[in-house]
Amino acid sequence: MSADRAALQRALDRGEREGGSVEFKERLTRDLHLAEGRMESLAAQLRHRVLSGDGEATYVVGVTDDGGIAGIAQDAFSESMDVLSLLAEEAGAHIEDVQTWGIDADGAVATTGDRDADGLVGVATIREGAMLDTDGEHIVVGTAGHVDHGKSTLVGSLVTGEPDDGEGVTRAYLDVQPHEVERGLSADLSYAVYGFDGEGSVRMDNPHRKSDRARVVEESDQLVSFVDTVGHEPWLRTTIRGLVGQKLDYGLLTVAADDGPTKTTREHLGVLLATELPTIVAITKVDAVSDERVAEVEREVERLLRDVDKTPLLVERHGVDAAVEEISEDVVPVVSTSAVTMDGLDTLDELFERLPKTTAQSGPFRMYVDRTYSVTGVGAVASGTVMSGAVEAGDELLLGPMADGAFREVEVRSIEMHYHRVDRAEAGRIVGIALKGVREADVERGMVLLPADADPDPVREFEAEVVVLNHPTRIGDGYEPVVHLETISEAVEFHPRGGQLLPGDSGTTTVRFKFKPYLVEEGQRFVFREGQSKGVGTVTDVNP
Repeated sequence: MSADRAALQRALDRGEREGGSVEFKERLTRDLHLAEGRMESLAAQLRHRVLSGDGEATYVVGVTDDGGIAGIAQDAFSESMDVLSLLAEEAGAHIEDVQTWGIDADGAVATTGDRDADGLVGVATIREGAMLDTDGEHIVVGTAGHVDHGKSTLVGSLVTGEPDDGEGVTRAYLDVQPHEVERGLSADLSYAVYGFDGEGSVRMDNPHRKSDRARVVEESDQLVSFVDTVGHEPWLRTTIRGLVGQKLDYGLLTVAADDGPTKTTREHLGVLLATELPTIVAITKVDAVSDERVAEVEREVERLLRDVDKTPLLVERHGVDAAVEEISEDVVPVVSTSAVTMDGLDTLDELFERLPKTTAQSGPFRMYVDRTYSVTGVGAVASGTVMSGAVEAGDELLLGPMADGAFREVEVRSIEMHYHRVDRAEAGRIVGIALKGVREADVERGMVLLPADADPDPVREFEAEVVVLNHPTRIGDGYEPVVHLETISEAVEFHPRGGQLLPGDSGTTTVRFKFKPYLVEEGQRFVFREGQSKGVGTVTDVNP
């Protein structure tokens, strides 16, 4: 018997009894169970179950009153979870976790969350307390750096407060397990999170434990999320996706003291600065080299920054106050660190605690979809960073554009941030949004979620000012790179005004998507790449 199947069996064995914390329901419907009078009664019943379980109740859905496994259709199970969520909210509680199992035609329990099964049965854990309110500050930091330059190890030590063993043990804290995405409604794009509560830092004891990440979110007044990227050169496209596709507040570029700046370091720095992202450089592994070598790498980093017209600011020399005040598109603080000795990590802590959020935007809700997946019993989930405005459970939204340029009406079932269910998400939050009214197969990266009353006008082409950072010859009419704009990664055609662009040139070009339209707005910045050719651009006209 698997651990998952055992969880279901334990709930069934405990049984539904008076004064207990377990409740059996075959299904819940809006028409019947949310009717006037019935909703209040069921909410009171749920509250009783929660109190009986010392703040936790278990609802088994898809079973008869005597615990017999019946199984219900996926649509019916989704509706049951919607109703149960509303009942929990009425009772001052929230759904913490849902596990589902497929049921075969003969009533036997099949594999966990089997989408092809004849029915579903599920166990929902209800906890006391309303869904998390997330009004506090939340900065999002994009990490970059050459492979083996200690990027993930540094972040692992930051979020846990634990030193590395010199072999990269804290790097494992940032590993993302595929089954976590498949099993839970999660938007864990950032791979790591820690925070501050006014008295100090709030760190994770075990980053692999969902409840530990949720605890950090719940206890912190301020949050720092890290969007980790890939250090290997062949995966530069993935790195660009992480740095361009999220609503980042700051960049964190690592340079190993035992290696110094590399070609990949320059590539990543170019992307960070081209997107006008305020950036911090962390020189890592200072414990592994002499003080003279650290000073030498500091000088190399300073030269690298000055070569691209940026002003380096050594925090050890000028102080954290100066770094917080001066960091900008033009001034780059530099911190020397070691995840083994923890040198410099208190400086980074102070920086992240004091740095203001840079990307919060008012106005209508907007979120570009970065990842999609399906959770059995919940349905399609779109995850990404809220670019502007706010979204709440129950909101009516538009999703698109589809291949034909149309937008589809959808409803927000629920919202989750770092494994914690929330009732509202504002600009800058990295979230997963469960959607009603669309299949997961129809949701694609690069689509956007907008308010239901929006009037979006997707385009096949737009005009842009571009700068060619690197190209072996010239960019001519019909040149075909891949454009990375928000979460869009799409092949395009360039049609430069004047017929061509040379390396180092800036100029105007018409950009045409090759396969389908996207929602593009004036002022959005993008990166384009093809082979060794790279450049950046800004959208100037969406109706060229």
